[in-house]
Amino acid sequence: VHASRGHRRPVSPHLRSEPAIVAGIAAATLGDDAGAFRWSDLAEAHAAIRDLIADVVPGFDDFNARIAQPGGFYLGNSAGERRWVTDQAKAVFSAVAVPDLTLPAGQLRLMTLRSHDQYNTTVYGLDDRYRGVRGRRDVLFLHPDDQRALGLAEGDRVDVTSAYDGEAPRTVAALEVVSHPISRGCAAGYFPELNPLVSARVVAEGSGTPVSKFVPVTVRRAGGV
Repeated sequence: VHASRGHRRPVSPHLRSEPAIVAGIAAATLGDDAGAFRWSDLAEAHAAIRDLIADVVPGFDDFNARIAQPGGFYLGNSAGERRWVTDQAKAVFSAVAVPDLTLPAGQLRLMTLRSHDQYNTTVYGLDDRYRGVRGRRDVLFLHPDDQRALGLAEGDRVDVTSAYDGEAPRTVAALEVVSHPISRGCAAGYFPELNPLVSARVVAEGSGTPVSKFVPVTVRRAGGV
């Protein structure tokens, strides 16, 4: 666990930080007074947030002091240390039926992902050393076979449209095609740029999280040309 710091100036004085957004939602929903603290006081008080984390999350004792150490600190990982916290003291595997993931002809499965220079929704830079992309984020990763099937080449600009049943189509325009050894029939691009394609109605069972790794889309040359 180590600290991170952005190096770019905010694009607007009205742009709020992630803690400010979350604290604002909590204050508006639950009331600002949370008893031991006020949500509004946590908007930019990172040290106070870390103290609260230390109070409730195992392994984060003395969080503020330990994060100040060069290189941060090791949180620990029971699986990595081969300690299985189960009744059997062994790893437990579960078999889950694979759903039918077939899509209509002409559609691809889009997954949204983050770049190397990104932490959650905070983008620190425009280089993605994971995938060899530099200086840009307006890209769509495609398998070379899918590119050829669509009549596209590396560097072409495409419009990507979501294809949910019962919902109006939504499009992110003018993404640049990047060849990548992704699975055939799939596509990928960065979030939050491609978040407009993700339906808030289609969610994972149990967690209710939007299904950002399986977005049915169609890909066409930009402008319909």
